[in-house]
Amino acid sequence: MSTFLTARSVRTTPEGILWEPSERWVRGRTGDITVVDSRHPVLVWEPGLPVPTYAFPREEIRADLLRPAENPPLGTHSGSQSFYDLEVGGGLRENAAWTFPAADLADHIAFEWFRRSGKGLDHWYEEEEEIFIHPRDPHKRVDALPSSRHVTVAIDGTVVADTRRPVLLFETGLPVRYYIPREDVRLDLLVPTDHTSCCPYKGTAAYWSWPGEADVPPNLLWSYPAPLAAVAAIEGLVAFYNEAVDITVDGRLLERPVTPFSGALAARPST
Repeated sequence: MSTFLTARSVRTTPEGILWEPSERWVRGRTGDITVVDSRHPVLVWEPGLPVPTYAFPREEIRADLLRPAENPPLGTHSGSQSFYDLEVGGGLRENAAWTFPAADLADHIAFEWFRRSGKGLDHWYEEEEEIFIHPRDPHKRVDALPSSRHVTVAIDGTVVADTRRPVLLFETGLPVRYYIPREDVRLDLLVPTDHTSCCPYKGTAAYWSWPGEADVPPNLLWSYPAPLAAVAAIEGLVAFYNEAVDITVDGRLLERPVTPFSGALAARPST
């Protein structure tokens, strides 16, 4: 038992990088070319970044597709020792891979994820399930729980949602999100947009905006029409950014939280 626990423990390098062995089979592809096929990946948390990435033993990647980077970026990925361009499918993807400046990870290479950074590998899989944006953090929970709480949502003083059958989504490090049946939301007061986002824990979301003249950001509310199985209870329900609307739960007005989304919401122009 002690050996198992040691093998799964998070380690810290002198550079402040956290890493942990993973037992998942991970593959990364560009088109129909498999660049990564690893049975021994490690999860890596860089200082100041809230989400992990994977790094892989050199023998489990297509090192023949990598070239020393012609224009390596400075001051990124914990002061990476080496960057690589990826030559695949007749094209070159600059700075698609890198090494970490840590002896523990000297024989490992990490890759960018295209859907997160716009470069790197297009598709990633854990076992046979495609994953998006970044690896799921094994130390993070996401729980969707049906509830009978009374939840109302107001935008600029107008009540746009009122329900006693929400699903509460608890996600480590974020405020509770209140998912509300569409029948209990005044979607006639809102406008669908073409904005989408992907979440490694929940899936792909569609958005709506408030069309009024209030100083509120666009894409204030969202829904997952086909969420991942772990949060199937939120399918088709609608949630609002607590950071930008007034949510009242069982008669108590919630404070608007400050989260990693707050800055982006404040920077968006009003519709």
